[in-house]
Amino acid sequence: MTCKIQDMASLLKPQFLFHFLFIIFLFSAPSTPKAETFSYNNNNGNTSSSRFAASAADCNYFQGKWVYDASYPLYESSNCPFIDPQFDCQRYGRPDKLYQKYRWQPYVCDLPRFNALDFLREWKGKKIMFVGDSLSSNQWQSLACIIHSSVPYARTSVTRSGALTSLYYEVKFQEIDHCMLIKLSQSRSLVENSLIPQDKTEYDVTLMVYRTQFLVDLVKEGIGRVLKLDSIRNGDAWKGMDMLIFNSGHWWTHTESYQPFDYFQEGDTLYKDMNRMVAYYKGLTTWARWINLNVDPSKTKVFFLGVSPTHYMGSDWNAPTKSCPGETEPFYGYDYPAGRPPGWMVIEKILTTRIKKPVYWLDVTTLSQFRKDAHPSYYSGQHPGTDCSHWCLPGLPDAWNELLNAAIFQWSGR
Repeated sequence: MTCKIQDMASLLKPQFLFHFLFIIFLFSAPSTPKAETFSYNNNNGNTSSSRFAASAADCNYFQGKWVYDASYPLYESSNCPFIDPQFDCQRYGRPDKLYQKYRWQPYVCDLPRFNALDFLREWKGKKIMFVGDSLSSNQWQSLACIIHSSVPYARTSVTRSGALTSLYYEVKFQEIDHCMLIKLSQSRSLVENSLIPQDKTEYDVTLMVYRTQFLVDLVKEGIGRVLKLDSIRNGDAWKGMDMLIFNSGHWWTHTESYQPFDYFQEGDTLYKDMNRMVAYYKGLTTWARWINLNVDPSKTKVFFLGVSPTHYMGSDWNAPTKSCPGETEPFYGYDYPAGRPPGWMVIEKILTTRIKKPVYWLDVTTLSQFRKDAHPSYYSGQHPGTDCSHWCLPGLPDAWNELLNAAIFQWSGR
């Protein structure tokens, strides 16, 4: 196939004028939610919409504050075998632990504490897949650790094949010896959370993570690395899941030597460059089309994790001389000074105008912006330099999973 190539010399041509007008539309046109959307007021008083059954719609889990809680974290990193060095801050020398002690507290309700056996009962025999970039891995490892901490006697097996990693949990209570039961019964947290089973029921669940930076296809071709904005061939791997948790946003803002592609492609036309938010919108439109065509809501619940912020620039929280290293407490305030990133508005537009199937928006952007203290910074085993993009484990992604767990019950009306 012969593709046309557009470069910066063509900026005045009609298609680039379209991109300019599109940006104006994206950030100024009011959203028009379709049926079955749930509207709520978020931190700056504006209204956003998420698609989910709203039996508990009077509670907005994403509007709240961080509070100190001595009972946290939900697990110890030294006891979890699933944490990558990239997120294992304590192992790689982070001297403080205060960042592990904060719990997200919604303003008008309580966020239920994660109960691993309740989760296993709910998803017995099911397959759960996180789909996205390294932040999806961050969240996947967090969920694996939360479950492992509560049911350390579970059998586990990990398999890896290309972009897919699968963790299989199997809990066979009849195989737990008497000494193990005595040890477990002495654990206050297990007793308080009813994790000593009475019915000897067996549970199994498969947690998977599929690594894809953009959701749409990134393909190596003769001309170079091409990001195909209107193609999702890898989507076949996502079919047949009982739960899908998507994430994409981090890599869309990278430019020049930091971007992992050489060209954008839409249809038969190659673009050497494109406004990143226009490209993000086009890519998520393709994802929305895939959801509309391939998801049966009676069989699969779909979530989309909102934009995960970075904290490289202290000016974002009114501390222009700082970055994330050395930060030990969250930002305290009702509004985050930098406001929401542009990607947040793209997601809102997609979920309110392009999606026809139920998708629950885990709108974690603002609550994560407050956590300037929760990054690996210098204390990462696999990230050279300073990492103010990912998150220490235990840490912020545990709250994402507590929100995911609460959203599951909110969606199902319990």
